[in-house]
Amino acid sequence: MFRSLRSHNYRLWASSAIVSNIGTWMQRTAQDWLVLTGLTHQSASAVGTVMALQFAPQILLITLTGFAADHFNRRKLIFVTQGALGLLALVLGVLTLTKAVQLWEVYGFAFLLGCVTAFDTPARQTFVAELVDETNLANAVALNSTSFNIARMIGPAIAGLLISTTGAGWVFIINAASFGVVLVTMSRFRVSDLHRKERARRGKGSLMDGFRYVWHRRDLRTVLIMLFLIGTFGLNFPIFITTMSVTIFHVGANRYGLLMSMMAVGSVLGALLSARREKPTTGILFLSSAVFGVGCTVAAVMPSYWLFGMALTIVGVAAQTVTTSTNSYVQLSTEPKMRGRVIAILLAAALGGTPIGAPIVGWIADHIGPRWALGVGALAGLAGALTGLVYVRRRTPASTAITDPARFTGDLSATTDQNTPITNTARGASR
Repeated sequence: MFRSLRSHNYRLWASSAIVSNIGTWMQRTAQDWLVLTGLTHQSASAVGTVMALQFAPQILLITLTGFAADHFNRRKLIFVTQGALGLLALVLGVLTLTKAVQLWEVYGFAFLLGCVTAFDTPARQTFVAELVDETNLANAVALNSTSFNIARMIGPAIAGLLISTTGAGWVFIINAASFGVVLVTMSRFRVSDLHRKERARRGKGSLMDGFRYVWHRRDLRTVLIMLFLIGTFGLNFPIFITTMSVTIFHVGANRYGLLMSMMAVGSVLGALLSARREKPTTGILFLSSAVFGVGCTVAAVMPSYWLFGMALTIVGVAAQTVTTSTNSYVQLSTEPKMRGRVIAILLAAALGGTPIGAPIVGWIADHIGPRWALGVGALAGLAGALTGLVYVRRRTPASTAITDPARFTGDLSATTDQNTPITNTARGASR
């Protein structure tokens, strides 16, 4: 389960990632709470607007961010983006501590954070392939998700305590410091041990090659549609959990942070289960999407705070299985030269729909009720499961494992339409 940690570079990466991820989840928690209770009168729509602004760049900049991840030195690009994220967190923290922060400024910072993150995330996701060899890639991706969700379990709880004692400003300052840890750790990488991948060549049409590549792969189209449905309407937990905490269960920041952590427990379990699997399958994606839909339904009708938290744990397992398995599936079945652009499309599918879904879900939570907003998430999960079921039933062979795709050279006629399932015919072979 932890075999990727044998690599020196990956151990450094993982150790800094857990610190940075804790800081990131602390900031997310504090930012949502600040908007909901400090800058508005419990407006879920305002929280939805912040989410929309933060995730809109994932889709607005999709061609540029994927291009950058495939064509530039990823390690250097991550240095720049991590430094910029730390600076933005620092400025927001200072504004909050001096009580000068206003709602429109939070909107602005959310958009700027989204722009930087849009370049940072595809580079980080694909940089993992340079830290481990190909046989350990799926494991490394799953361990990254485990780290992210362990932080998701710890960060909100710490943020809740700090918000209730010192205020949100110090949470932002701590997050800024966490990015410094990443920069120091990356400077200690053994550059000679990196598994360098041949970078894509710049040429006419290279910005759009990722879209053409995905369009000619029916398996990729299917899993990305499933992720888009769940990401747009289902992964709006800042809205779901804040509104259920404040308007249904009438609890404060401490108990809100605890709910976020309870869901993260499920996410950690989902990530660890994914780490045990050598390769993801479309069947796993179908099942986890269905469980996500059922879990959101159960959470929506829970009558008490603790039962709601238990339901969130189930939702966390399913949500993390969907996202981690999709990431592994896409990375393992995509030509290395195309990974940055395809991962950018994956992130746009997972997060780029938020500007559409978050305001809608926020409006429903404000005007109809947060339980109905969770019902929208449930429908998204079931719609994703139906999409996966249609794909599985249309395939001809029965195998569901992953194979090497046709090598993409820019000539799409040479890229097969992956209507047939894929099998890993050469474990450890360099793609």
